[in-house]
Amino acid sequence: MSDQPERVSASQLDDAERMSARSASPIDDAERMSARSASPLNDATRLSASPIDDGDLKSPGDADENLQSPQPDDAGRKSKSTIQAEAEEEAAPSPSPVLDDEILEERDANINAGDDNQVDESEDGPPEDMEPEEEDTEKPEGGEEEVLTGQRESEEETHKHTEEPQTEKQKQRKVPTEVEPQSSEGMPENEDLFETQQSQLSGISEKSKPQSPTLQTETLDSVQKSMTIPEAPRLPTPDRRESTMEGTMSNTALNMIWSFGLNRSVPVLNLTDNTRKVIMYTCAHVGILYDFKSNRQHILQGHSSPVYCTCVSEDKRWLATGDKGKDSMVIVWDTYTGIPVQTIFEISKDGGVVSMAMTPDARYLATLSAEKKQVLALWNWTVDGETPMCKVELKPEFGIQNFIFFNPEDIHYLVTNSDSQVIFYEWDTGRMEYFAPPLTDQDFNKPVGRYSQSIFQLKSSRALTATSIGNLVVWDSNKPLTKVVSAEPSANKKALKIIKLQDRGINVLTVTDRFIVVGDVAGHVKFFDQSLKLVHWYQDFHLGPVSSVSFAYYPEFQPLAKEGTNFPPDATIEAKQFVIQDFVVGSSIAVFGNITADGSKVQIIHREHDAAIHALAPHPVKPYVIIGSYSGLLKVWDYEKKEVLVSRVFDKGNLIRCCAYDPKGAYIAVGFVNGMVRILDSITLDDELQEPFRYARDAITHIEFSHDSRYLATADGEYTVSVFTKRKVVEGDPYAYLGRYRAHYKPIRDIMFGVQLDSSVPRLLSLGEDRVLVEYDLENSSKDDLKLASVDRIEQSAVPQCMTWYPPITKEHFIVTTNDQYKFKLYNSTTKMCRKTILGPTYGSPVQRISIVPTKDPAQDKRYMAYCTKDKVGLHILPLNGNPHNAMALIAHPGGVAYMVTSYDGKYVFTAGGSDASVHMWEININALEAQAKLGGEDLIPFYGLLDGGREGELFAELEDYFYYAQIRSQGVNALDKRKVSTNISLSEVPFVMRAMGFYPSEQEIEDMLNEVKFSKYVETGQNVEDIDLGDFIKLYINHRPAFGLSPEKLKWAFETLGMPTNQGKAIERGDLLDLLQSQGEHMTEYELAEYLTTLLGFNPEGGSSELHEFDTSEAGDRIDQSLPQNITAEMFASEVLGFSVFTDVVAKEEKSDG
Repeated sequence: MSDQPERVSASQLDDAERMSARSASPIDDAERMSARSASPLNDATRLSASPIDDGDLKSPGDADENLQSPQPDDAGRKSKSTIQAEAEEEAAPSPSPVLDDEILEERDANINAGDDNQVDESEDGPPEDMEPEEEDTEKPEGGEEEVLTGQRESEEETHKHTEEPQTEKQKQRKVPTEVEPQSSEGMPENEDLFETQQSQLSGISEKSKPQSPTLQTETLDSVQKSMTIPEAPRLPTPDRRESTMEGTMSNTALNMIWSFGLNRSVPVLNLTDNTRKVIMYTCAHVGILYDFKSNRQHILQGHSSPVYCTCVSEDKRWLATGDKGKDSMVIVWDTYTGIPVQTIFEISKDGGVVSMAMTPDARYLATLSAEKKQVLALWNWTVDGETPMCKVELKPEFGIQNFIFFNPEDIHYLVTNSDSQVIFYEWDTGRMEYFAPPLTDQDFNKPVGRYSQSIFQLKSSRALTATSIGNLVVWDSNKPLTKVVSAEPSANKKALKIIKLQDRGINVLTVTDRFIVVGDVAGHVKFFDQSLKLVHWYQDFHLGPVSSVSFAYYPEFQPLAKEGTNFPPDATIEAKQFVIQDFVVGSSIAVFGNITADGSKVQIIHREHDAAIHALAPHPVKPYVIIGSYSGLLKVWDYEKKEVLVSRVFDKGNLIRCCAYDPKGAYIAVGFVNGMVRILDSITLDDELQEPFRYARDAITHIEFSHDSRYLATADGEYTVSVFTKRKVVEGDPYAYLGRYRAHYKPIRDIMFGVQLDSSVPRLLSLGEDRVLVEYDLENSSKDDLKLASVDRIEQSAVPQCMTWYPPITKEHFIVTTNDQYKFKLYNSTTKMCRKTILGPTYGSPVQRISIVPTKDPAQDKRYMAYCTKDKVGLHILPLNGNPHNAMALIAHPGGVAYMVTSYDGKYVFTAGGSDASVHMWEININALEAQAKLGGEDLIPFYGLLDGGREGELFAELEDYFYYAQIRSQGVNALDKRKVSTNISLSEVPFVMRAMGFYPSEQEIEDMLNEVKFSKYVETGQNVEDIDLGDFIKLYINHRPAFGLSPEKLKWAFETLGMPTNQGKAIERGDLLDLLQSQGEHMTEYELAEYLTTLLGFNPEGGSSELHEFDTSEAGDRIDQSLPQNITAEMFASEVLGFSVFTDVVAKEEKSDG
């Protein structure tokens, strides 16, 4: 094994820049808080990272009603120390922003029990064995647990321009720390190598051993003078009004108020302290602050990509969240208020961050980028959120580093690891070095395993790394061995030994107080002392493989046994009480448990889905929602009380794909990936069928009940619809098989039941990607003979996505569908004629599912529709008219929305995230949506904005000219009579004006446009409309034209599909092209083809206008043959024939990007 690891040094910052950074004076409180909370986000996604209202905040005093937190001094008379501190503050020449006195005194009261005003000695008060602070002892401006962020000046710093410049590392090392020598008794191997000497360590004070209040005060005073202390928002206090963590109505139409599920891949963080019982975990792109005592959530919104990593300061005050994906960022939050105090953008050009760590004092933040060539960056986030203090690029052969850990005794040293490489770092302002010591199975003649996590050993120069086979790699300084072992830290390390700690793989390796904590794949949590002697272990949690262990924070915690406690015994002969702080365990099967050390009590906080969620269904008359996943777990939630009513776990292999309540709420139908269908009792989730239905051989993708519960229909992955009918016999199975029909040749996008007009007979329809709408004849169907009522092709080129019944806000009955060209379409429910085409929301992807928001009065004119796209959820005002201001959307699940439903009362929307294993609950705020629509303008104003140049642009002026010319055409070009000027044009002129505007509809699209105008007033007047005015034409044009203009990719795709390989790429032979245009699709006649081609090639005068003279076909064929080459490529056809330069520009860009 090589003793010399690779050493790489990053470039240093310029001295002038470093001195400038040191001498920067603190900024104003309001400016800094405003700068920290600034998080400009995309308007289309409508994300918000703005500070929340006080009503949203969780007061620590409210977190535990049985606990009393000490009152701040200003609630009564002031103590000597407070008066003295205020006097010194007034005498300061340039006061810096510091922590609120109320905050500091409340926090100090948890540590220092000697204040005259502290008459309230509740269970939360300081321990009895802690010596009180002397009255005349000067209080520090902040307790040790309040080492936060920001910048502070001291008297010494006012003269720093005349003193010798010192690095941050030198300043830190001036802080004295009380250290006791470590006993090496019972060390596994090389006992003498684990002996340590009492040495001066850099960094913050050691938290594993309690110090006397006086010593703490002196130490913290030194810390304050040598490092910057940030300004913090005011802490919540018990005297503030009751607040909720769920959030209140925001100024957006949809407000996320609850999240079901969790991300089991991101470790859970325990934020519990004396005033609250809170954990933090992630769901998709949001963070969740969950008070598991009061069952309340506060949602941290601000990311647009899935949150991939988190970290928290030692005092649980400052939380950082980082995402991985497009437009990634890191946000630092105040966990007491939920306010974002800093946002760091552009962490990585390609993908965000994969790991983060915060120094114990919360001053610095380390991030690992998600790029192939990873970058470890160190941020002084309280001062600068744009430029890291120092950074270093890592080699790809080191693997993806996915874990960071700071040395708690000297923050200038940190360690990261991937599955195969551990890297140690040493940094100072503007400088960072890293060392990558090699280690293979041959070095110690034993397998190493995959690295999981790494830590630094306390009071030692050693580091430890856990592996997937239960090993612990011991790293030590790469220096000659001597009898005296130095505890001075060093980043230059080598592997000293490999210790076989246990047989099971180790997932978690962390430290708490004086112990090393190990969590393994068997679900065990073990505690070792610094000599790696087993002190205690927990093995009966039954939570699953441990993926995270996080401890609570009690500043006054003393690791001493007290009377009346029931801590478990340790593993020593004396069997002393094993006293530790409470902790939370997270497992890889999505189970979170809170362990109360006093009594070894386990409280299950969450037991959630650990696989994709696709099944979601609301109760028809109660505030219940069903959630089912590929893990086989089915849960029924009361979403008002946020409680699980009943749950069931199906046998392994039964992956839940979809589910539905029957209209009466008595049954739940569940479809599985293996094609099985079960019908369950809605209260107990017991099977109602003696044997499940197993007629499908592929996944059940859709399942629906008819309005009267007579029928149950399913659609499966084999493009087949199955129907089950309700039995009239009381005993036995409630439903029986009726029949199956494969009416589609592509995947079925949606199925739905309806009601026949003027009757209560159910209708069943299915919509497929084959562009076919199928209706089934249920009344005339019999056992094993499911009949069809009609089959209609409803799209020409677009692919349908979903459908639903249009609400009765018009006199006609419509079916509304969406397609992949960002259009809504209304079809007559009887004739299936397309009656209207409307431009849909254009938020990155087409609408994939729609649901009409229920209302108490179905006949009211104002109705609303919820919809979801690939990753967003939104609301739309009805009736549909193409106004872009009538719709809104925001990110629901960055990984994709798998399903969406609305509650029975129309108050909430639920979205399932599929692979992110979470369901978000959104509160509907109709007033916000209506206000948005009003602000967008009325009548034609919103549509003018969709025209190039708007109302005053060239396109609108051209449209007016085309209208006048269309009137001349309709009256005859050569007519001598006096012209009649009108604001309307004949419907026959609409196709020509559309083409003049640059929109080239097909014959089917022209027919749909004309029918839309012709029958628009037929129900009211009984007559057809024969003309159209300018305003209606603008709406017609905007709604029917392609949402994003001409698409060169479609032309390229056609030539690649039909063409043959040539030297110029895919090309179509000239004769074949002419034959295709006359025989396929909406084929042309020979006369039409000759006229159009000669006009495009420029052989006809006046653009080939047929109203001026008759077209002569005698020479057209020869001219076409002479002008068109033998082989025609897409580029040639677009530029030479059609005259589209946009195609050439797109091809050039693609070639440039490929190059």
